[in-house]
Amino acid sequence: MSGFGPGGLFLADCPARLAVELIADKWTVVVLAGLSEGPVRHGELVELIGGISRKMLTQTLRRLEAHGLVRRHAYAEVPPRVEYELTPLGATLIEPIRVLTEWARANGDAVLDALDADPEAVVPNG
Repeated sequence: MSGFGPGGLFLADCPARLAVELIADKWTVVVLAGLSEGPVRHGELVELIGGISRKMLTQTLRRLEAHGLVRRHAYAEVPPRVEYELTPLGATLIEPIRVLTEWARANGDAVLDALDADPEAVVPNG
């Protein structure tokens, strides 16, 4: 059974649904991918990702840290230095992110073509 039917994995209070909601956030996958090569400082991550504000990155990192996917390490130095890295749990998402990235590369044009073919079919987020 796939778990996608009624009463399956994605009931409102199911841990699997909560996990999917976490990784489905606009910035989560990008931030996790940015951390996939090892520890990174906040400013470096802003530059690496591009298009994310410092505030949004901080919020995303805090949420990922609270859910056990990212670890924050503050060094007792002057000036202060903070690095972020994936936890072992967070690292388990890197392969699925790579698969999703490959799908996006292979099918991105088709998705845009479909949108261009019927621009009124766009459904607002909500």
